[in-house]
Parts: sequence; structure tokens; C-alpha cells
Amino acid sequence: MNVFELLSLKGKTAVITGGSIGLGAQMATALAEAGADVVVAARKVERCVALCSELEKLGVRALPAACDVGKTEDCQNLIDLTVKEFGKVDILVNNAGITWAADSLNYPMDKWDKVFNVNVRGLYELSVMAAKVMKENGGGKIINIASIASFLGSEPELQDTIAYQASKGAVVIITKDLAVKWARYGINVNAIAPGYFPTHMSSGLLEMTKDKVLPRIPLHRFGRDHDIKGLTLLLASPASDFITGQTYIIDGGMTAG
Repeated sequence: MNVFELLSLKGKTAVITGGSIGLGAQMATALAEAGADVVVAARKVERCVALCSELEKLGVRALPAACDVGKTEDCQNLIDLTVKEFGKVDILVNNAGITWAADSLNYPMDKWDKVFNVNVRGLYELSVMAAKVMKENGGGKIINIASIASFLGSEPELQDTIAYQASKGAVVIITKDLAVKWARYGINVNAIAPGYFPTHMSSGLLEMTKDKVLPRIPLHRFGRDHDIKGLTLLLASPASDFITGQTYIIDGGMTAG
């Protein structure tokens, strides 16, 4: 294979959750630009519809889907829809996630359960559903979205979200364990751990804390929209066939210091 073939996704079908805006939309775009048909899933399906209209201009099929990853039935419906329309699932990007900020000494446990239901249980359930299809088709690629919060504690003034940190730490070990368990089926499982990217979920907080955060980033900037696209393509493509169980940090060098 030459490098263009190694990075080509032509003939592949990808599912991405939380894919309608922000980093999810960038990752969905990267997969479509490389030739994959994509199923873009999110709770607000109207955003998926708008993005899919743009992606189809690239010459691929792009299908919007409503999915709350915290609901088992929604996850199964998403996989069933993909198989019905495309006959297979080659790539799954588990990007959907939520957070809740509260004092760690008085954290509401119902919010803890809500965060874990989406970020951990939902991610695992959807991965299992996709992996069963991938196993029958000879393999596939699963990309979990973790966070640098998986590896670092945080002052409450910057990020008072203990359930989110804990859930993203769980994503890292789920990635490792499923990579070992599912290697025999030809399924590669890896994760991406983004640092500070302004998104719909984080832009307000970053605007308030940028004077404290930016000095900690050696590249002295936040992540840009396109910064995550190349790594997503690598982990989804044949170029990463010998990579599994790894979490790749993309944070401008913040965790290197």
C-alpha cells in the first residue's frame, strides 16, 4: 500500500456519536473527506441533518440519526439503522459525552449517575453492539474520545467536574481492555484525549479561564477545529492496523510539562 491507500476510507462505513457540532463534526468531516460513508448521530437530529447535507457534497453518503447514547434502545437502533442502510459498520467513533459541574464535597449523585450513564455505560454498550457487527465482517476500528482530564487533577476554579474526570479515566481503561479482548476479532480499539478545544460545551468556561489555562500550554493556544482531523483519520484507516489499546493525547503539549 502507498500512503494514499493507507489513509483512504473509500468503501468504509463510519458511525460517529455526538457528531453534529464541535469536535464531532470535525471528525465526521475528516472521515467523509477520506471517502467514508458516515452516519452522524446526536440527540438533536436537526443539526445532523444540516451537517450531512454538507458532507454529501464530498461525494459520500451521509445519514443523520437521532440517538441518546444514554439509552440502550437508541444505541441499538443506531447500529440497526447503519446495518440496514450500509450492510456493515467499519468504524465507530464514540464522541458523545456530557459533563456536570459541582463542588466535589457536595456532588449530586444523580448527576454523577447521569454523566457515567452516557460517558461510560453508553460508550461501552454501543461499542459492544458495533463490535458484534464488526466481528461478523472481519474487523473494524473503534475510536473512543477520552480527555486530558483522564490523566490530570484540576483546581476547582478551572474544572470542578469530578464525575467527568472519573468517567474519562474509565474510557482509557475500557479502551485498553477491549483492545486486548477484541484483537482476536480484528477490531482495533484506540482513544483520543483532547486538551482544551473551544466547543459548544467548553467555550464559555475557556473564555473565563483562558488567562490561567493558556500559560500552561506550550504551544500557547487552544486547539483549532482542524487539529483533531488527522489523528482521527489515522486511527480509522489502514495506517493504524498495528495500533490498538492506545490513548493519544492532543493538547498542545500541556501534559508534557
